[in-house]
Amino acid sequence: MLSVEEAIARVPQFAGAKEVKTVRLPGGITNENVRVIVRGESYVLRLPGANAELLGINREHEYAATLAAASVGIAPEVVHFIRPEGCLVTRFIESRALSLEEMRAPGNILRIAGTLRRIHSMGPIPGVFSVFRTVRSYTEFTRRYGVSLPSGVSELVERMAEIEAALLKNPSPDRPCHNDLLNGNFLDDGNIRVLDWEYSGMGDIFFDLANFCVNHGLADEEEARLLRAYFGSVTAGNRARLELMKIMSDFREAMWGMLQSGISALEFDFLGYAQRHFARMRKNLNDPLYTQFLGEAGGNA
Repeated sequence: MLSVEEAIARVPQFAGAKEVKTVRLPGGITNENVRVIVRGESYVLRLPGANAELLGINREHEYAATLAAASVGIAPEVVHFIRPEGCLVTRFIESRALSLEEMRAPGNILRIAGTLRRIHSMGPIPGVFSVFRTVRSYTEFTRRYGVSLPSGVSELVERMAEIEAALLKNPSPDRPCHNDLLNGNFLDDGNIRVLDWEYSGMGDIFFDLANFCVNHGLADEEEARLLRAYFGSVTAGNRARLELMKIMSDFREAMWGMLQSGISALEFDFLGYAQRHFARMRKNLNDPLYTQFLGEAGGNA
């Protein structure tokens, strides 16, 4: 991986600057993010973490998706892309983060629904994201790197297969999706901005909707508000798909944490992260309505 100084030296927009100030930005458990201040202008330089390909990350795809999202005012402006290392330089946005409680406010749920509709209405972007293929890939790599999986994972993989079969009865068409809607990936500068497009690709809009719901702890009535804002109404079909994809969102996060525990050099409790997602996944699999959701998922959304 390039050092901060090496990366800065390869950004044409920074050439000849007499003074360059850098400030490491907090957050992030895959990459290193640095604010770079040059000639009074602020940028964000992202240095990609190691072994990103094992996590399903393609930096060229991320660059293209960020450009596409920036063109419709959702992602920050892209300033430069360093090849082949995949370092991304974007314009720093003067904004504020929204807390989980703020994100669940009715007005902000409406804003998020509008932002997701704009993302899903963009033109095609490179790459395809399937949560089912991702979980299988993470499971394979986790075993290859000698990480001991918790008991019961084989059963969870079997349950995943029945969810996949239920959704394939009436599959959603692939749309541009972000696929990593953590709270830290949102900023508010008067508009909702979305950062970190490294897991983006053409995929199922219900994964984005579900991923947002579980990452922000939306209650049932808040999820219904999101569905109404996005689709115009809550139906048995769109509710069932959301609930099933919430389970899959947790399975992806859990297996991501397991794999990271074997390949990442960062000081982070990846196993604890995985266990929290496994626990919520199992809880939702035991929902009395789970079998009903499997049946309703094949209906109209």
